[in-house]
Amino acid sequence: MDRAKPDDWWRIRNVGDGVTWIDEPHIREFYRCNLWHVRGRDGDMLVDSGMGVVSLRERVALVTERPVQAVASHTHFDHIGCHHEFDCRLCHAAEADILADPNRATTLADPYVTDEIFTRLPPEPYTSASYSVTSAPATRLLADGDIVDLGDRHFEVIHTPGHSPGGIALWEAKTGILFSGDIVYDGDLIEDTYHANASDYYRSMVRLYDMPVRIVHGGHFPSYGRQRHRAIIGEWLRKKETT
Repeated sequence: MDRAKPDDWWRIRNVGDGVTWIDEPHIREFYRCNLWHVRGRDGDMLVDSGMGVVSLRERVALVTERPVQAVASHTHFDHIGCHHEFDCRLCHAAEADILADPNRATTLADPYVTDEIFTRLPPEPYTSASYSVTSAPATRLLADGDIVDLGDRHFEVIHTPGHSPGGIALWEAKTGILFSGDIVYDGDLIEDTYHANASDYYRSMVRLYDMPVRIVHGGHFPSYGRQRHRAIIGEWLRKKETT
């Protein structure tokens, strides 16, 4: 398999509402994390930071222009790889130990990180066998109901355990924007990680179902609106209730 060039690793797309979608197009879609950059009056927010195989701060000028709060929706490898590049790092208290002291098992790099997750390998000297996430201790611990304040924009932390114990979503009531992390997105959901919890997952999905979302930006796959949001969760809940 050939290797991508560092300058070609990141893809950037404006999706409106002061939100920019950043991703790593040479990772296969199922494993490819969505990064969300949000512009605020007093500073910016970055939701998740990718695998960390190519520097985000060196290659994406957008994330260096102003102060940024780097929020981890949870601490799996594909979401926190570049968190160490930021001075302000936020995550839920339940997964702060993983962000501070990550290893291949706790971040799910084992068993997922192999050459097969790429369409083009990262630049040298990357090897899948030696891949690891760099420690990035949180500078702020989040809990349900906390606010990430950008001055003119305020995102409420919604604790959504189930996929992982410290999973969070971020909700801007004024605009109807929900950053949902990996608890729900428009693709196959992962419910069997080593620290997943079925009861928690169910409660989180019930909580999110009736939210008056206008658009949902998930941790994977394309964004979607309220009708699709209710359809995804409604179908998931019905399956759980009939099994």
